Amino acid sequence: MAKFVLAGRADCPYYAKAELVADYLQKNLPDFRIHKITQHPHVWEEWLKALCEKNKWSHKNSPIIWRELLDRGGKGLLLGGYNEFLEYAQLYYGVTSSMTTELMTMVAQENLGTHIEKELEEESQKGLIGPLQVWITSASSLACYNLIPILTSGEVFGKHTEISINLFDHKQAEEDLKILMKEAQDLASPILRSVSICTRAEEAFCQAQVIIVLDHSTDREVYSLEDCIRSRAPLCQLYGSLIEKNAHDSVRIIVGGKSFVNLKTALLMRYAPNFSRNIIAVALGVEGQAKATLARKLKTTPSCIKDVIIWGNISGNNYVDLRKAKIYRYESAVWGPPDYSRPVLSLIFDSEWVNRDFVITLKNLTATGRQFGGILAAHSVATTLKYWFHGSPPGEIVSLGVLSEGQFGIPEGIVFSMPVKFENGTWVVLTDLKDIEISEQIMTRMTSDLIQEKLVALGELINFQPYQSENLI
Repeated sequence: MAKFVLAGRADCPYYAKAELVADYLQKNLPDFRIHKITQHPHVWEEWLKALCEKNKWSHKNSPIIWRELLDRGGKGLLLGGYNEFLEYAQLYYGVTSSMTTELMTMVAQENLGTHIEKELEEESQKGLIGPLQVWITSASSLACYNLIPILTSGEVFGKHTEISINLFDHKQAEEDLKILMKEAQDLASPILRSVSICTRAEEAFCQAQVIIVLDHSTDREVYSLEDCIRSRAPLCQLYGSLIEKNAHDSVRIIVGGKSFVNLKTALLMRYAPNFSRNIIAVALGVEGQAKATLARKLKTTPSCIKDVIIWGNISGNNYVDLRKAKIYRYESAVWGPPDYSRPVLSLIFDSEWVNRDFVITLKNLTATGRQFGGILAAHSVATTLKYWFHGSPPGEIVSLGVLSEGQFGIPEGIVFSMPVKFENGTWVVLTDLKDIEISEQIMTRMTSDLIQEKLVALGELINFQPYQSENLI
C-alpha cells in the first residue's frame, strides 16, 4: 500500500492542485492512501522548519509531500513539492491536472476558511474538556488551607474532573500563598491540573467556573458594628464588577464563612446582577453545629440526624427548626431497617432544653464564631458544592441561603436561609413541605436584622438596631 502525506499552507494554490490529484488517486486506486495536513499561514514556515529538522530533509516551499513506508515502521521518504508530486502521479499512474490558476486560488481560499473553522472548533472542544477553573478568595485563610485537600480528593467535582485552583488574596499575603501553592502541588492529586496565585485584582476570576468566597479580614480599624457592616460593601462591589467582567458565563459562586454571610451574598448579587441566580450562601456549618448538639444530647452520632432546617440569617439571628428533623439507627427499644427513622422531637422529653438550652448554645456559637474554624467552614463549602454539582441525597432537606422570592411569607429581595434540595445542577426551594409555618414574631426577628444590614452597608441607614425579643425561639 502506498501512503502519502500532503502538507501545506492552508491558503496555498499549489497545495489545492496537489490535493485534487491526491483525492482522485485515493478514490480510484484501492492501494493509494493520502493523509492531508494544513497549517495556518502564520505558523507554516516554523512548522515546516521543525518538520525538516526532525527528518533531516531540505524543503522550503508549500506544499511538501512525503511517502510513509509502512513496512519500515512508517518512516518518511521525502518526495518533494508540487512539481515532484505531479511528475510522480503522471509517471506511475498516468494522471495529470488541468486545474486553472483561477480555480486553484479559489480552492486555496476555501481551504483557508475551512482550516480556520477547524481551529476554532478544536479550541472550543479544548474548552469543554479543559480543567474546571476554581477560584478561592481570601486564600491565605485557615479555611482555604483545609479546603484544598477536599477539593483535590475528587469527592466534590468528581473523580474524573480535573481542576485548576487559583488562590486570590491581597499582595501582603503573597508569601503565604506561595507556600500554600507548593503544599497543594505536593499532594500530587491526579485531578489537580495546576495551582496558581493571584494578587492583582484586575486579573481575578479570569474564566472562573467556580468562585468560593471566604471570610475576609479588614486591614483598617473598625470602631462600631455599623463600620464593620459598611466595610463589606467595597470588597463585594469589587468582586461583583470583576465577576461580571472576567468570569465564565456559567460560573457558580458560593459564599461561606462565619460573619455577615447573608449580607455578602446579597451584595454580590447586587454588584454581579447577571449571575445573581448562581450565587448562594452556605448554611451547612450551622446545620452541622445543630446536629452535633442534638447528637450529644441523644448520645448518638451527628450523621444519624437529618432534615434540620436553618431559617434566616446564617451568621446572625436564625431559627433552628426541628419539626422535620429525623434520627436514624437510634439505639432504643424500637428498632427498624437502616432507612427507618424517628422524629427527633419525640425522643427529647426535656422541652426546657429544646426551647432554651439548645437555642442559647447555638446562639452563642453563632455570635462568637467559636467552633466554626477552618475545618467546619471548609467541609460546609465542599459539601454544598458537591450537592450543587451532583445533587443532594434523595429525600433529604438541605439548608441554603438564597434570594427570597416571597416563599414561606419571607419578604422578597433578601438572602434568607431556607429548605432546598439540589438536583440537575441547580437548587429548588422545598415550598411543598407541610406544617412548617413560621410565626410572625420569629419572622420579624430574622428579617429585621437582614434588612437593616443591607441598608447600613449601602449607606441608606446610619444606625443598626438589633431586634430585641424576650422569646428565645
